[in-house]
Amino acid sequence: MSEHTAQTSIRGGRWCLYVVLMGVPVSQWPEHNFGPANVPTPAERSRALAALGFVFTDDAEWEWTEYSQTPDDDSPVRLLASVQVCSRDEGAP
Repeated sequence: MSEHTAQTSIRGGRWCLYVVLMGVPVSQWPEHNFGPANVPTPAERSRALAALGFVFTDDAEWEWTEYSQTPDDDSPVRLLASVQVCSRDEGAP
């Protein structure tokens, strides 16, 4: 089973979920845009992944990371959520 990392972050004022596919150009990564709303709920993120053809791997949980666009300064932090997924065709039971 091939595992991939799905990530949710805010881009241009909109929340976006995408699946990182190594060896594939970024422009071809599956993605779902949630629009200019609050942070998508776990259920919304799960439905978006399913619509893209992915499921969570066994025991996968969303992990949130704070990062700054410019390290070691006082700029606002950004949030990035990550979870391990696999193709629904290779899916976890």
